[in-house]
Amino acid sequence: MSLQMVSAVNNSSLVQPGFSLLNFDGHVFLFGQKGWPKRSCPTGVFLLDIKQTELKMKPAFFSKDSCYLPPLRYPALCMLRSNANPDEYQYIIHGGKTPNNDLSDKIYFMSLISKNSKKMTFRCIEKDLGGDVPEARYGHTINVVHSRGKSMSVIFGGRSYIPLAQRTTEKWNSVVDCFPSVFLVDFEFGCCTSYVLPELQDGLSFHVSIARDDTIYILGGHSLQNNTRCPNLYKLKVDLPLGSPAVTCTILPGGISVSSAIVTQISDTEFVLVGGYHSDNQKRLVCNTIVLEDSKIEIVERVSPEWTPDIKHCRIWFGCDMGKGSILLGIPGANKQLISDTNYFYILRCKGAEEDKEEELTTQICSQTSSEDPGDSIPFEDSEEFCFSAEANSFDIDDNDTYNEDDEEDESETGYWITCSSSCNIDINSWVPFYSTELNKPAMILCSGGAGHWVHAQCMDLSETMLLRLSEANVKYFCNKHVDLNQGLQTPQKVVRLKKQPMKPLRKKKAMRIATSTKKSFLRRLFE
Repeated sequence: MSLQMVSAVNNSSLVQPGFSLLNFDGHVFLFGQKGWPKRSCPTGVFLLDIKQTELKMKPAFFSKDSCYLPPLRYPALCMLRSNANPDEYQYIIHGGKTPNNDLSDKIYFMSLISKNSKKMTFRCIEKDLGGDVPEARYGHTINVVHSRGKSMSVIFGGRSYIPLAQRTTEKWNSVVDCFPSVFLVDFEFGCCTSYVLPELQDGLSFHVSIARDDTIYILGGHSLQNNTRCPNLYKLKVDLPLGSPAVTCTILPGGISVSSAIVTQISDTEFVLVGGYHSDNQKRLVCNTIVLEDSKIEIVERVSPEWTPDIKHCRIWFGCDMGKGSILLGIPGANKQLISDTNYFYILRCKGAEEDKEEELTTQICSQTSSEDPGDSIPFEDSEEFCFSAEANSFDIDDNDTYNEDDEEDESETGYWITCSSSCNIDINSWVPFYSTELNKPAMILCSGGAGHWVHAQCMDLSETMLLRLSEANVKYFCNKHVDLNQGLQTPQKVVRLKKQPMKPLRKKKAMRIATSTKKSFLRRLFE
């Protein structure tokens, strides 16, 4: 196993934890950008062009008959191949988080319909489902199984928000484990069926799933209810006869307690497990080989690469399978703040040196060849600290089409971890949510003093009720330092009343003439 550093040529601040990668004919596309799409790339889908040790992002396009696809983080993805032509395939995208932290329960089909050296065009279609439709969720998996000439998708795990009827101010954004049901989805007829298995007692999220024929192996995962990483290894077997499907589950020995791990395929029957977390504060630096043969699974430890000091000492890391036995890993720069602009990326090659040289030579000779088929299973390789990334195949496109991020708004997360005042005690390494509305960033409020600046609500000793009231009301807020200035500005100024000029009284003779004229006019109208 070898590790090589990759530098991002253009600004990669759109890459964030929770993004996904789609591999079409050896070309890898980013899906699930940071924030909502802008005019520079309205689709929110980018080609990742990696040449040698340089990474560039280039916008992709949608056909006119495509539906709208929001940038979803932590969705479940898998590849669905055509029964008539195995070389034709599309991706299934289910669930995930929008930039507003709303959860999606929709399912999309995404396929590549045209490509040339200048433009890559996709078609995205939303699929309507009936029956036991899975609730909106994220951090789950979707796989495709094949049995008796039929194919179905299997959805399992994930997290969701607590039901609206159970939400309170303190628990408004709280998430819970989804009920551990197994969903079979028949896309031919658009129906879903849920199965409750006694072996699956706790909900899981950010686990790894590998599908082979009619069997799915589920490894690791995190349970919020117990705050544990499951050490069990589950084997789901799906039988698709002419009648009703049958789903069985078996608990196998030899599991690994890990969450957010990455799996890459190095041969027809061998996979490599890399990364993840033993606990909330401990990364897993050990690697394993997974062998699937004759309906059996074997997991053994293998030699890990020489991790760099930056990787060893960083608090979080993220990455994704690149295909062909390679993995793209990333760590935050400076190991202090999660700033997208300073992420460092590495390519981990899990194959031998000779195989790497042969693969590199093949890529140089024919960069347009499709990548190695990873099977019908794309394991979910993400967590709320772990993000996707992907294939390192080169694709020669005119550099003038490179995505220009200067058109984007500044959405850096740097401002959340500033020292807002002399009494500020917010630190990224020790901060924990204080308000119920906080997830992974501290709540902030804009002070209107001076040129305006942001302060932490917790440092200003704001109660949650006051914070909600200020966020809903259209009023100015002044921090503790500028509150005196605010009071001075709000002191009402003395209003000078204007003197009214009295009306001059009419002279007696003039008044008599007006009255006589009015009387004559009235009598004239009366006799006429």
